Amino acid sequence: MANRLLDLYRKLQRWPGGDRLFSRAVCFKAPYFASIAPRIVRLEPGRCEATIRHRRRVSNHLGTVHAIALCNLAELVAGVMTDASLPASMRWIPRGMTVEYLKKATGPMHAVATPDVPLVESAEGYDLPVGVVVRDRSGDTVFRARIAMWVSPRPARAA
Repeated sequence: MANRLLDLYRKLQRWPGGDRLFSRAVCFKAPYFASIAPRIVRLEPGRCEATIRHRRRVSNHLGTVHAIALCNLAELVAGVMTDASLPASMRWIPRGMTVEYLKKATGPMHAVATPDVPLVESAEGYDLPVGVVVRDRSGDTVFRARIAMWVSPRPARAA
């Protein structure tokens, strides 16, 4: 069965500005992510990439990208990757996140999320660790996260 999120992404990529439209649609569905104004630049099963610009609303008092903006970016790419990679019979929710701040985050940020284990259809729930790496303009890793996703079967709908 096709994945609706991935199908929408692929459909919008045929149009100029499709990645911006898709990113806005994701933020409409999950409004909190609009606070970092992300741009999803690549989405395929097992991988999601997004960028954010360094501007005042994501900055801290030191003039660097705020730690929580980096956490929001990590949760966004991990969630979109998971959603786009699962069969329609499965659902997910984040259960926890560990993070490492490795370097001052200045300038545009580029995040990549990939699963640590294959995503599978299952009759039972399972833990899915997702790794996220955020790099700055020069390609240096400024932030790493491990997000624990709980993946489980969707409940059957009543007739």
